[in-house]
Amino acid sequence: MIENPCILTDVTRCIGCEECVLACQKANGLPEAETPPRPGDPLDGLDANRWTTVVRREGNRFVRKQCRHCLEPACVSVCPVGALKKTPEGPVIYDKSICMGCRYCMLGCPFGIPRYEWNSVAPSVRKCILCYENMKSGKLEKPACVAACPKEATLFGTREAMLAEARRRLQAEPKKYIQKIWGEREAGGTSVLYIADISLDFLAWNEGRQLDEKPLPARTWAPHRHRRPGRRAPDPPGQRGLHHPLRPLGGKDLPRPPQEKPGSLRALHPRLGDGGREDPGLRRPPSRGRPPRPLRGAGGPPGRR
Repeated sequence: MIENPCILTDVTRCIGCEECVLACQKANGLPEAETPPRPGDPLDGLDANRWTTVVRREGNRFVRKQCRHCLEPACVSVCPVGALKKTPEGPVIYDKSICMGCRYCMLGCPFGIPRYEWNSVAPSVRKCILCYENMKSGKLEKPACVAACPKEATLFGTREAMLAEARRRLQAEPKKYIQKIWGEREAGGTSVLYIADISLDFLAWNEGRQLDEKPLPARTWAPHRHRRPGRRAPDPPGQRGLHHPLRPLGGKDLPRPPQEKPGSLRALHPRLGDGGREDPGLRRPPSRGRPPRPLRGAGGPPGRR
């Protein structure tokens, strides 16, 4: 499998046939039946059994929507248990066995991609994984959606090669395309790129609000600053410099609180200060009234049962 795999979608060539949708469902063993959208869900066609979709826009334009596989994914940084991870090759995948169903990834994704199995008794988060397992095992040479496109509206290769092809097309026909590559820098850059003759800003989670170039994981680290003292985790393979749930950007550990010397009274009993005296700041307030009676049969004095 190539490193830094990337998909380039040329909106001007898409005819809306949805062969990519059917190929994705077949390759991943997904049922073809569509799940009715829940109230509040975006009406874009994505659901737990439909990892890619085609959105119809004005002017008879069709735009394919799928996971962007961000270079610095926000969904990975907000997951408190590491169920979502960025592989060394590049795709962002999901491990159902450790997911606790918090759905933070659904809120953290700037493109609104992850979907939940609301109708399942053992639900999980579902999204495109860029055919990672099939390509890594050699079963597929490229994602199933790319291979199925009859008009070659989607291309597959390294990110550098796809950026070069996108720039070549923009320069060759400047009047045909908007001079922009969507996904090149938004939110730190993505592994799914677009070129088009219409604006694709609607693909962001908040339609009409453009994403800046700053990666989002840096904005999700604040809740993890107050973790347990001394807890540390190494950078996973291929994620050095990215946000791991237990480490800040760059892989440096957070400052730890001062530790007491092993064997000291303070270390053995935190209520004791230096010299064995009780720390006044940790004294328990005096009790008022009668002490609580022991539970029945829980070691009270004889005759008080």
